[in-house]
Amino acid sequence: MNSHSDPHTDSGATRATTPAATSPKERLERSAATQPAHKISIRDLSIRYGPFTALSGVNLDIPVNQIFGIIGPANSGKTSFLNAINRMDMMRANMNVQGSVLFNGVDVTSWGNVYALRSKIGVVFPLPVGLPLSIYDNVALSPRLRGINNKSQIDEIVERSLKRAALWDEVKERLGSLGSLLSGGQQQRLTIARALSQDPEVLMLDEFSIAVDPVTTMRIEDVLKELKNQMTIILVTNLVQQANRLADRTAFFLNGSCVEVGDTDALFNGKVRDQRTDDYINGRFG
Repeated sequence: MNSHSDPHTDSGATRATTPAATSPKERLERSAATQPAHKISIRDLSIRYGPFTALSGVNLDIPVNQIFGIIGPANSGKTSFLNAINRMDMMRANMNVQGSVLFNGVDVTSWGNVYALRSKIGVVFPLPVGLPLSIYDNVALSPRLRGINNKSQIDEIVERSLKRAALWDEVKERLGSLGSLLSGGQQQRLTIARALSQDPEVLMLDEFSIAVDPVTTMRIEDVLKELKNQMTIILVTNLVQQANRLADRTAFFLNGSCVEVGDTDALFNGKVRDQRTDDYINGRFG
């Protein structure tokens, strides 16, 4: 037998040294033991657009399987922060990123295939970006681009993604209809379903509720609470109380700086290091 063979595929004696079966709890514990404590780590991150500095000297960690909220007034660098994580600087000639963004402990700039990186780090923009395709094809697009051609497999992905986005029951009888004919709230959930069809490890949402009614916003919030058990979520929100409802930890951005990061409950109960954080949370400016 080849001494370099994969221990997970060896037969005979190798399998005999491994327990015949493990419980789901044991498998989960083993998986957790091999995962980094932080899904994303940011070190000395600065972002410039030509002469303009959008973000400067940001250092923070985003834990695994949590909702990480980012709050702050307009032009604080929140969207630029997301763009750096998702390597969107490659699409903007004047965007210069310095510092390190580590995803699972690996710098995102070391990924040779940026599209593979983005399949791991999905993003949902403020306004629904509906493709001129059917509801089904909107969600099936990413799996097909990954080379999945089996119809039953794609059917399963489409159904699972729409269910996870709380949209399945509303559209299951009209999957062939244009996605652009859905209501604004449904289109936003379709965008979330499309991101989820990639089975991302990180889901980033940039002020998703701007064009969504309050009832739909609450439905999406319920979805996010469930999804955090399966992935890490970064939530940029212009609604301070939305961060309070959803986020495990929250960062406050102001004028291109990360002023403070802390446990959400603590921040919203006045346990802040910087008075500006409390002032913003309580509506004294912004």
